[in-house]
Amino acid sequence: MNLFMSLLIYVLLIIIQNTTSYRDYDIDQEVCFKEDSGQNQCSQIEKENRYIFYDVNPSEGFNLRRDVYRRFAVLAKHLAESNNPKLKNFKLVLPPWSHLYHWTYSDKAELIPWGYYFDIPSLKAFAPVIEMYEFFEEEHKPGQTMTVIDEVYVMKNWNEMMKSGNFMNKLEVAACDQEEQISYFYYTNITSNNVKCMRFHGPSTLLTQILSASSARTILFAHAEVALHPTFGDSLYWTARRSLRYNKEMKIVANAFRERHLSSSNEADNIHLQDKWQDDKPRRNATGGPYLGVHMRRRDFFIGRPKQFPTLECVAKQIADTLQKLGLSVVFLATDAPSSDVEALQYYLPNNVILVKFIPQVRFVEHYKDGGTAIIDQLLCAHARYFIGTGDSTFTFRIFEEREILGFPTEATYNILCANENNCQRPAVWKIVY
Repeated sequence: MNLFMSLLIYVLLIIIQNTTSYRDYDIDQEVCFKEDSGQNQCSQIEKENRYIFYDVNPSEGFNLRRDVYRRFAVLAKHLAESNNPKLKNFKLVLPPWSHLYHWTYSDKAELIPWGYYFDIPSLKAFAPVIEMYEFFEEEHKPGQTMTVIDEVYVMKNWNEMMKSGNFMNKLEVAACDQEEQISYFYYTNITSNNVKCMRFHGPSTLLTQILSASSARTILFAHAEVALHPTFGDSLYWTARRSLRYNKEMKIVANAFRERHLSSSNEADNIHLQDKWQDDKPRRNATGGPYLGVHMRRRDFFIGRPKQFPTLECVAKQIADTLQKLGLSVVFLATDAPSSDVEALQYYLPNNVILVKFIPQVRFVEHYKDGGTAIIDQLLCAHARYFIGTGDSTFTFRIFEEREILGFPTEATYNILCANENNCQRPAVWKIVY
């Protein structure tokens, strides 16, 4: 074994075994070596694009996946701003949307690019991200049928930390107990011959340890939801969120529905969003459309935790009381409840209350699937005069964030449906930071 290999193995062992806090870790540390000939082994990798892939537990929903994206977008941004030439060329590959647990469309093999839902130029203005099809365009050679990812790390929580509650930033790479099979969003032409398991606790930026020590061009982190936000609630957190804008098609559909069915428009509602998120300014004077927005998560939440969520009659009372307080008579409802529950809710509401739902046309569903419907529902709730959501729902959390970006007062945003008069806690308030 030559000197180069000995040094490389030694450094890998040190990196894997040591516990390191992100705040104490130098992202720009150099991990390149020279062979006896003096040739720098980093020179070639500095010139080539490198790619980070990530995957998420199949059971996780649409809105949690959006949150995982932000954790890895912040990692990609840190790498791009690094002084280490070995890290600057990484691009984050956006995993296409596949059939999710809550989605109902029939073609489970169809893969949907991020551009169907989000403004890709806006995402790229924050971090070096690309769609999967862009990766294929860059890297697939004529006649190539299979993509072999150089390194795969299957991330797992530290069970010991979960049991003890004594958390620290730490990672440990080892061979898997049993052969791990990767299934990257239903792609049959993506595989790897190098799969390792990694126990992990800490922010996504802690993965810089792996990236710095590796010379691989393609690296996949499976179960990426295990990684945490590098920071939470600060300006970087919110900058990443502000850059995650919906695409123009989503806004056109939502705005047309608002004008036609909810007497709402940006001008009338005092909502002024800049064309580029970089130009947004802090504000708290948005008034919103003349309607109440309600997100009522029902199916799995109500079945799994019925004592924590209100009956339909209780929901109707809270809606009626809020409408009376606001002097309004229209409520927009976003819900996963069956039509029978919506009809029952309408029955319990006073006769003068107008209940509005977004019912997408067939061609909209065929093109945008359930993800498009979810985004329209969120946009309509986000523009309401007042919003009431469902506690512990990431769907509601994303609406909270959108209303913060639009500039609504906190008291008009952070409200949830109460199980009863004696069981009602206001959700945590995370104010936007610029």
